[in-house]
This record gives sequence, C-alpha cells and structure tokens, in this order.
Amino acid sequence: MSTKKTGVDQQLIRDLAGILNDTNLTEIEVELDDLKVRVSRHAQAVHSVHAPAPIVHHAPAAPSSAPVQAPAPAADLSKNAVPSPMVGTAYLAPSPDAKPFIDVGQQVKEGQTLVIIEAMKTMNQIPSPRSGTVTAILIEDGQPVEFGMPLVVIE
Repeated sequence: MSTKKTGVDQQLIRDLAGILNDTNLTEIEVELDDLKVRVSRHAQAVHSVHAPAPIVHHAPAAPSSAPVQAPAPAADLSKNAVPSPMVGTAYLAPSPDAKPFIDVGQQVKEGQTLVIIEAMKTMNQIPSPRSGTVTAILIEDGQPVEFGMPLVVIE
C-alpha cells in the first residue's frame, strides 16, 4: 500500500534555493514523477534587466577588494547586450591557459567568437551579432549561464 505525500516538501525548496545561490542561476525547475517544482529569484512580471556588474578582465589576479565597475543603465544594457542562446557553462577562452577571445575595449567584428558555452558536453562558439566595441563582459570564466542571460555588451 503506497501513501502519497500531500503538501509541499519545504526541504526540497530550500535545497533548490541553495543551488540557485551556489550557482548564480536565477531559476531552477525539477520534475519528479507527478511533482514539478520551480524556484525563481525574480518575479516574471518584472520587465527590467537584472544583470551582474560587469567584470573587467585585465589579467588573472588574486581576489581583491577593488570596486567593481557599475553596470550600464538597464535600457542600454538590454539594447546592446549579447544574450546567451542556451543554458550551459560559459568560457572566455578556448582553453584554461589560452588568452581570452575578447577583452573590454576591444573592437569585434560580426561573427567573431565572443565566448564558448558548454552544453551537454558540446562546446558551442557564440558569435558576435554585430561589429562594435566590447564595453563590458558580464560573466566570469566557468560561470553557469541561462538562456537569455546577458553575456557581453557591444556598442
């Protein structure tokens, strides 16, 4: 005789919220049998862009307490940001010891590789949708990214 558990598994929700915090994701969804749980940081009715502060990449350095550059205004960010076309892990260079594909202030051409996103053990090159200047890199090397998440700002 099986008994079906009713109510919400609060520990599962706490665990999922912990995963959100640990991975910097904004939403996670889990489906187990007939139970479907989605935990999100942001209300879906909000129409503004919530992006992490841009990270200026100069050279590998130890963590510092230097101030981080403020993000571009939301209107400019949404217009000029290159969104992630998939969920995966973003890499700024072709290999750990290689130089990054792009740097802040660099001119890029349409089609030039900006980052690589690893999804399902496949490395996907993300090309620049337009020519311009990289004004901000909004992700860190090895950071998990979500579909639509801003990666780079090109003006």
